Parts: sequence; C-alpha cells; structure tokens
Amino acid sequence: MSTEISAKLVNELRQRTSESIMDCKKALVETKGDIESAIEHLRKKGQAKAAKKADRITAEGMVKVARQGDVAAIIEINCETDFVARDENFTGFAEAAVQSAITAHCHDIAQLADTPLVGGTGTVEAARQSLIAKIGENVTLRRLYLADAAAGEVVGAYTHGGRIGVVVVIKGNVDEDFAKGIAMHIAASNPQVVNPSDIPAAFLEKEKEIFMAQAQGQGKPAEIVEKMVQGRISKLLDEVSLLGQPFVKDPSMKVGDLLKASKAEVVSFVRYELGEGIEKKVDNFAEEVMAQVKGGT
Repeated sequence: MSTEISAKLVNELRQRTSESIMDCKKALVETKGDIESAIEHLRKKGQAKAAKKADRITAEGMVKVARQGDVAAIIEINCETDFVARDENFTGFAEAAVQSAITAHCHDIAQLADTPLVGGTGTVEAARQSLIAKIGENVTLRRLYLADAAAGEVVGAYTHGGRIGVVVVIKGNVDEDFAKGIAMHIAASNPQVVNPSDIPAAFLEKEKEIFMAQAQGQGKPAEIVEKMVQGRISKLLDEVSLLGQPFVKDPSMKVGDLLKASKAEVVSFVRYELGEGIEKKVDNFAEEVMAQVKGGT
C-alpha cells in the first residue's frame, strides 16, 4: 500500500531544502513520509542546495543585551508583528526587562517575571500584562541567560540590530573590548561549540555517513573516498567550532590562534537569534482560494 504524501508535507520539505516539488515528493515517497529522512536522502544524493531549517523561521520581537561590570544578560522578548517590535512602548519594556534581570541577578524567565521592573512600579510580569492591554498584541518573555564572570574572567556582550545577541565569558588577561570583539565574531559566524572536541560524536557520524554517500556516488576508489571524507570532516569541525573559524576582523588568523596569542580562552558563550525555534503561520492565499473553489464544485 503506497504512502499518502500531502501537498503540505511536500511544501515543507521544499521550503527546507529549496528542491523541486517532484524531487521532494519522490524523496518523501522513498522515506514513507519521514521528512527528516527525506532531507538526509536528498543530501546523500547531493541534491539539497540548502537545508533551510523550519525552526529558524523568524518570529517578531527583540533580542536585548546589557552588560554591567562582570555581569551580562541576554533576553528574547516576542510580539506578533514587526510594527509593534519597533514601538517605543515595546522597546522600552525590553530595555527595562533586561536591566531588571541584571539588577536582580535573574537566571531564568520565571524568576524575572516576579522581579520588580527597573523604573516601574510593579513586577516585570505585571508590566508585561499592562503592555499587552495597551498595544493589543500578545507579548511573551521567551528566554533569558545571565553570564557572571568569575575572578580572572571578563564578560563581553554584543547585539546586532535587535535580532542577534551574544554574551561570552573569556578567561585571561584581556579587556572588555577584546571580549566584545569575540562576541561580534560569534554573532556573525554562529559557531555551535567552542572546541571541535565539543561536537557530539553522533552528529559527526551522521555527517560522515552523508559525506561517504556523496563521495561514493562520484565513483571514486575507496582510498580516495576515505581521504575526501576525512577532508570534509576536518573542514566541518572548523566551520562549526569557534576556535576553528577565521576571525571576522582578520580572516588571516583563526579565533583559536587569536586567543592563544592573547593567552586567553573562551569559557562559554550564548547566542540568541530572534525567532529561532518558533514557527510562524504563513498564510497561502492561493491555496485558500483553491480549497474554496474545490469545495464549491
């Protein structure tokens, strides 16, 4: 019995891979409707041009970062429309909320909600509810991270356009400007881990399997395939780890080399990008009309 593949599922795979409708449908049929397996299937065949993750669809709102001495906070606050995200009432609330997190040393959203709002008369949660009533849109405090540098450490903070924010903690005899430079690099290059050794083994095995299938598909001898795969894995390790990436301000050196020359090391970092992990509903007017036409016949 053949698996029914819906147009919605085909469209989702197309959005995530940029492949043609026919290729997406064939991949879904081949994998019995499992979209993650279908993406892997397309990649192994060398067809996927870009794995556009559905969980990277942008939601509206703001990522806000603030630094005060050895403490920095990063927060994501969401709303429904871009119009409200630019409204001074919303931006003012976001600024007050991140300052409140630093002042009260909050480590999570639940704690922040019960904290007095800086410059306000009630809690952050009470201010959020008042803002909702005022602007007529839902507003959520989505996530929060507080970085607290220990002795011998410095914290760096950077935000880009209210859409990407980074806080980083660096150990060593470096200053705030150096730490901010590393934070800017993280914002631009989006590393997944600090060291290559931090990359999960399961992830590497899966990528190796995909690279192997791609190389074998070119009809190369086994020993050449192995060298090709090792080369791609080595390149991948550099691409996803902070220390292996070329420094954005000076691509002639890697971040790891810069840190080594400065006798410093990155203890930790957090990077928030607005809307990552939130799926926005996208209305398809053409599909709506077609459904109504079909329903009326």
